[in-house]
Amino acid sequence: MDKKIKNKKVKKITDATSRGLPGSRSSYFYWWMLLLVILFTAFIRIRLLSIPLERDEGEYAYMGQLILQGIPPYLISYNMKLPGIYAAYALIMSVFGESIEGIHLGFLFINAATTLMVFLVAKRLDDSTTGIIASASFAILSVSPSVLGTSAHATHFVLLPALGGIFLMLKAIDSGKWKHLFWSGILLGISFMMKQPGVFFIIFAFLYLLFNLERRHDIPFRTLLKQGALFLFGSILPFVLTLGILSMVGVFEKFWFWTFLYAYEYASQIPFSIGLKRLLAQVPHIMGHFYLLWAVAGLGISALSWDKISRIHAPFILGFFVFSFLAVCPGLYFREHYFVLILPAVSLLIGIGINSLKRLILKFQPTFQWMPAILFLVSFFIGVVQQGSFFFKLTPFEACRAMYGYNIFPESIRIADYIKTHSKENDKIAVLGSEPQIYFYSNRHSATGYIYMYDLMQNKKYALKMQKEMAEEIEKAKPTYLIFVNVLFSWMWNERSDRYIFNWFEAYQKNQFSLVGIMDMLSDDQTEYRWDAEVLHYSPRSPIFLAIYKNKTRGD
Repeated sequence: MDKKIKNKKVKKITDATSRGLPGSRSSYFYWWMLLLVILFTAFIRIRLLSIPLERDEGEYAYMGQLILQGIPPYLISYNMKLPGIYAAYALIMSVFGESIEGIHLGFLFINAATTLMVFLVAKRLDDSTTGIIASASFAILSVSPSVLGTSAHATHFVLLPALGGIFLMLKAIDSGKWKHLFWSGILLGISFMMKQPGVFFIIFAFLYLLFNLERRHDIPFRTLLKQGALFLFGSILPFVLTLGILSMVGVFEKFWFWTFLYAYEYASQIPFSIGLKRLLAQVPHIMGHFYLLWAVAGLGISALSWDKISRIHAPFILGFFVFSFLAVCPGLYFREHYFVLILPAVSLLIGIGINSLKRLILKFQPTFQWMPAILFLVSFFIGVVQQGSFFFKLTPFEACRAMYGYNIFPESIRIADYIKTHSKENDKIAVLGSEPQIYFYSNRHSATGYIYMYDLMQNKKYALKMQKEMAEEIEKAKPTYLIFVNVLFSWMWNERSDRYIFNWFEAYQKNQFSLVGIMDMLSDDQTEYRWDAEVLHYSPRSPIFLAIYKNKTRGD
């Protein structure tokens, strides 16, 4: 019996040593490598810190700005996002400032923390080698322009608490300290509050927890129920508290309509066949210049069948990959930044693939055990070199153009500066276009809750009603400025779109407003601006332009 216990202890110590315990030389080596990885990608992000906000970032920043002013989400501005992302932006801006640089600096720390969590999850599943490879893969893939990685999208904010919750769940399973399950649920519940697809990580974690508890024959059934209930209670609690807060501030009905009822309509309009075509067309673009790393992830999938150590964790690895992919799928839109949600799973597979190959070579030819590391480094740096222009050469303006093309994200800054200079703090403005970043830059409230025009243009039962509500809200608010955005990407109109809002705008501005500014995008690096008296002798020469109108009843 003593010998048996001793052998168990030896095995436990050996397994722990392979993971890199604190204080060991290998531990310090891997932690230094992790720091190097984070610093490398942080350098890229810092170089592009002032890249203009795109419209999703503009929405989050504007909503966060309203929260800091004491105005709850959904009161004077509506959208389908859950309020967690708005609260996260408010927190970032309260620490780093209400600026492009402040937002992206806070995002840098979020991404660094997520990279750390990828390392910890992979290390707990396998060892520190898998951890460092997975974290390095995630760090570089998540900054890639193929997933719009320099923009602080909600998908990044989903990942940090989701991975934290999954790590605590694994820790609870390994240690038997079930108190971790409550906090695991809390973190996963927070991930859902950042964006609805976070629910898939909750489902995965719960199913994997049940899978492991069911195999523990030494635990009474009643105890198993308690552990599952503890996890579920933690995961539901953030949502329940949010409902209570939103009810107290009087915005529950708007919140429920936009984030659940209307969100369901929005997510169910694309047929499966079209969604599948979008996915197949998008995958090569998402891989981008890091196609070799994605190929190594394929090696990781195959390793689950021929590597004994990896096979032990196959239920977790495959389940995590499947549910991460499902998190990308809602609505079947498959936009670039949605794929951020699958990057931790892909990175874990890369780590598993390289480390499994190393173990295989060690069995037959230990002399060449270094070859898998070379394979990873070559795959990593080929992608970095091919993406080098974006990472190391382009200015923030050029990087924005490279990712977003003829969207008016850089131009929004100058337009907002004009409005801020020529208006008072309590003046309201209305942007007819999906450019919420203008509200944030100008620090002016919207005269309407509709800060996106896409919902008004789609062939849905709500479109015409929303157009009429928007017109009524603007007329009631009597904004100081009207901004009309003549950019397809800002409307996404089609031949079936109702034209009510355009006809209303034409009559409304003609009677009460005068033209005071024009932005005319002639090319990707040439934009003409005309202000005040200059607009009288200028007509837009490009189909991509913006017009600013001032209320005739408002003085300077």
